[in-house]
Amino acid sequence: MATMVTSTKKATSKGIGSGGRFPGPNGKKPGGNGWHGGDGSKRKFSPASYRITMWVVLAAVLMMFAALSSVYIMSSEEQRQPVAMPSMFFVSTGLILVSSGTFHKAKRSLQRDRPRSYLRWLLVTLALGIAFLGSQLVAWRELARAGVYFAGHPRSTFFYLATALHGAHLLGGIGLVLYLVYRRVRPGWLLHGEKNVTWHGVVGLYWHTMDGIWVWLFLLLLIFK
Repeated sequence: MATMVTSTKKATSKGIGSGGRFPGPNGKKPGGNGWHGGDGSKRKFSPASYRITMWVVLAAVLMMFAALSSVYIMSSEEQRQPVAMPSMFFVSTGLILVSSGTFHKAKRSLQRDRPRSYLRWLLVTLALGIAFLGSQLVAWRELARAGVYFAGHPRSTFFYLATALHGAHLLGGIGLVLYLVYRRVRPGWLLHGEKNVTWHGVVGLYWHTMDGIWVWLFLLLLIFK
C-alpha cells in the first residue's frame, strides 16, 4: 500500500524587519532619518568653509578699494588743487585702531573661557565702531564748511566716495559684531564652543580688514592731498 507523503514548505513572511522596513510618517523610516540610511547622521560643521567664504568676500572688497585708489593716485598727478585733511579723520583713525585692540581682547576672553569679559569687550568694540561712523559724519561737515563738496573735483569726490564706501562696509562689520553679541546672550551659548570660536574668527577677519583698509585710505588721503 503506497503511502502519500505531503511536503510542506515553510512560508516566509515579510514583516517589519531590518531588511524590508516601510517608511514611517513623512516618508521616514522608523528610527531613521528618511531614506538616507536611518543612522541619524547630520552634516558635519566645517570651520574652513566659513573662512574661505569670508576670504572670497574680502578679496572682492580689497580689489574694489585697490582700483579706486589707483584712479585717485593717477588723477592726483593732474589735479593741483589740494584738499585739507579733516581733523576728525585723525580721531577716526584712533577709534578704529583701538577697536581692533578691543576685538582682540574679546578673542582672548573667549579663549580663556570668560563669557562675561567676552561680552564686555564685544560691546566696547561695537561702541567704538559706531563712534567711528559718527566721526566720519563730522568730518564730512568739516569738508563742507571748507567748501569741499562731492562734485567739486576728483580729489574731493574721492574723499566722499572712499569714506562712504568704507563706512558702508564697516556698518556691515557692526552688524556682524551684533550677531556675536546675540550668539553670546542667547541660551545654550556654552554648548557651541567650536562654532563660537569659528564665528569670532570670521568676524575678526572682516573687522581687522576694514581697519586696515581705513589706515590705507587715511595715508593715501594724507600723502596725495
